[in-house]
Amino acid sequence: MDLQKIDQYFKDYRQDHLEELKAFLRIPSISSLSEHEPDIRKGAEWLKRSMEGAGLENVSIEETEGHPVVYGDWLHAEGKPTVLVYGHYDVQPVDPLNLWETPPFDPHVRDNKLFARGASDDKGQTFMHIKAVEALLRLDGTLPVNVKFIIEGEEEIGSPNLPLYVEQQKERLAADVIVISDTGMQGPGRPAVCYGLRGLAGIQIDVKGPKGDLHSGLYGGAVQNPLHAITEILASFRDKEGTIQVEGFYEDVEEVTADERAELAAHAFDLEQEKKDLGITEDFGETGYSFLERTWIRPTLEVNGITGGFSGEGIKTVLPAEASAKITCRLVPHQDPDDIVRKLRAHVEAHKPAGVSVEISEFDKGKPFLTPFDHPAIQAAGRSYEKIYNVPTAYTRMGGSIPIVAAFDELLGLPVVLMGFGLSSENFHAPNEHFHLENFDKGLRVIADYLFEAAELVK
Repeated sequence: MDLQKIDQYFKDYRQDHLEELKAFLRIPSISSLSEHEPDIRKGAEWLKRSMEGAGLENVSIEETEGHPVVYGDWLHAEGKPTVLVYGHYDVQPVDPLNLWETPPFDPHVRDNKLFARGASDDKGQTFMHIKAVEALLRLDGTLPVNVKFIIEGEEEIGSPNLPLYVEQQKERLAADVIVISDTGMQGPGRPAVCYGLRGLAGIQIDVKGPKGDLHSGLYGGAVQNPLHAITEILASFRDKEGTIQVEGFYEDVEEVTADERAELAAHAFDLEQEKKDLGITEDFGETGYSFLERTWIRPTLEVNGITGGFSGEGIKTVLPAEASAKITCRLVPHQDPDDIVRKLRAHVEAHKPAGVSVEISEFDKGKPFLTPFDHPAIQAAGRSYEKIYNVPTAYTRMGGSIPIVAAFDELLGLPVVLMGFGLSSENFHAPNEHFHLENFDKGLRVIADYLFEAAELVK
């Protein structure tokens, strides 16, 4: 790739690209609110026009049981690998509206940052892939690889219909690598390729005792208190170091390699600063693992909330009839969410105190994902970052979950490259979401370069 030529192209068309992106951001495509269904359709139609204008072919809006998917491709690089690009055009709600400095769907540039809902998550990053393809087709009339795009409108509500769509379209979506820009960098000027995400298993525990709330003076000490019962159950889940005590919880957990632990240890991570930023005096967790290892490569079990009894002002001498707790587990490769839920059920049943009944409800589930950090597709992304940012690329895992990534991995069996350009400070999902235009500018060049790097991957 002629870096100077592509750099000049993006300089020449920068203002045009920003105006196009602003038009995209003006569409309030909020997937979770039914009143915005027409706007979701407008977002899909806008994408279709943009992809066609970029030179992609076979562009279509494809229906699902929910919001539509937009597909497009360019398949004329004979004998070369195929890159499947995933993104989403739906956005989060904007509440609380009064905290926005400028209207969420009226894009503004301030301090070289573009402010609008969806600027970083994920319209801005998706748009960059379309413009990188457009640039190469306009400059060279061809692409170094075959490309396919699949852009959905339901990511912000958990992608409920995309797995079925992918399964039905497996043959058409066949590729050699999936590229997703919906993650973040390590920090300003510090690019990162994410190669692993934890999975998720969530449950609610409902403990029921007497048929109604009782006076604690009359019945306390003679009737089991559901709040005491549920705290006893919750305390049984972990020991004092945070090691999970559920039988069989760790049996499928694979220890990371020495090379990967060395890569994690090499990160420029300041534990003392992290504690200061979090407002804590000590970190906590499994003995023998660092802060990053605990948050990226180890499974967890966390209590997210407890309800029951009286919590208003003052005191009420009540023995509550019921209590509840919500729990989520973050899972690592080879752990299966359904298997973990079965083990949680068995643990609760084994530790249930006398005098109460217990019901368990299942909630969010998502499988973990991992592409080995030394995979050629991952390393190729690192090289592209380094050419443009002129610093070494970090290879990271993320503690959170993106269920559709694991679904892609499972259904298509392809390496997934998470090469994001957002920053954790950009308020995605919050008021005043924004995208640093430095990363918009550099990201366009990184993506264009990656298409050439991907061309050298063994097909």
